[in-house]
Amino acid sequence: MVTARPTDPDPEKQAALVRLDVYTDWRDREDVPKVGGIYIKSMFDVEVDLWPRKGDGVKGALIYLDGDDDQDEHIVELPPGGSTAPMRHMYTETIYVLSGHGSTSVWHEGGEKQTFEWGPHSYFVLPTNASHQFFNASMSQPARWFAVTDLPALMRNWLSEDFVFENNYEFKDRFTGAPDYFNAEATLWRGRVWETNFIPDVKKLPLYEWKSRGGGGTNAFMIMGSGMAESHMSRFEPGHYKKAHRHGPGAHLYITEGVGYVLTQREEEERIRCDWQEGSLYLSGAGAGLWLHQHFNVGETPATYLVLGQGISRKYARDRWQASESTVLRGGEVSAKAGGHQTEYEDENPEIHRIFEEELKKRGLVCHMKNMVPWCEGEAGAEAAHAHFEDEHTGNE
Repeated sequence: MVTARPTDPDPEKQAALVRLDVYTDWRDREDVPKVGGIYIKSMFDVEVDLWPRKGDGVKGALIYLDGDDDQDEHIVELPPGGSTAPMRHMYTETIYVLSGHGSTSVWHEGGEKQTFEWGPHSYFVLPTNASHQFFNASMSQPARWFAVTDLPALMRNWLSEDFVFENNYEFKDRFTGAPDYFNAEATLWRGRVWETNFIPDVKKLPLYEWKSRGGGGTNAFMIMGSGMAESHMSRFEPGHYKKAHRHGPGAHLYITEGVGYVLTQREEEERIRCDWQEGSLYLSGAGAGLWLHQHFNVGETPATYLVLGQGISRKYARDRWQASESTVLRGGEVSAKAGGHQTEYEDENPEIHRIFEEELKKRGLVCHMKNMVPWCEGEAGAEAAHAHFEDEHTGNE
């Protein structure tokens, strides 16, 4: 109990309370290379070193980019013929295989191990807090993958490393140990949504026309990890760019093919540009707040990006208001003029298109957006400027 006394000290003359960040503290103490910055030009080239937590001889790096808050990224490199230490954790881990071939075993204590094989471009989500172990199938080449996790949010919520890494609770409703967990037939839901737990090669994932975002684009969303993660994959055509849209910095975009750049901007601040290629990883923003960002293809082939692990999927409501909303439409693909977060081509700053045409001319290429952008000096492209989103979601014009 605190009671006032005549001799009580002046509170304005006392030292200020020091705020603690349990995730940053853990990250600083973790014995592994640390990587930061605005974006990563090539995930293949990130320098790694021994990561004791992951097992003998296993290398890795911890990434926390300028736009990261609730999520971070882990790179793991497994030596030829090597394996990770068995481990489990409470955070969600969405994994993309950069190179190599191997397998992963997953189990609950006392249960049967479920093992699946992976290779370059495999994408999967580990079941929450299930024990798991990775194996490199090659005796001559290392295997490398990276993961996007929600470890920072979990640590800041529970303020306990033991809760994250030493918790023995088994989420049997998310992983029953069924032998088809990683190879069951995927389910396709309305709105271009695949529900699955393992994609052997994301480059072969069926994509569908996405008129509302422009760029001659195709797309598919993925509900994975028993609904604990949602991702999506989008492809757009040469000589095209996507419509700008605004949201926070939490989307992690990994380029699986193509050459281009992204422009991202917060309020009236200076635009940030990141040039990308296959292997690049960038975020939808580079700090707190809402960011207007846009993706541009300046190559001769389609460009494709995978957006990894954006949190709990649309399968579950995040609050009482979302519970009554459609699982088909998303605000990010609805025009700002209709209450959404997307900027239509005719409403964007003309300088955006001018920069794009200049970039194409440097490469001897032609812009193909004449029928989408009123001031385009190029040729007609993949679609009309005012395509409606209703037909791709509902089947109705």
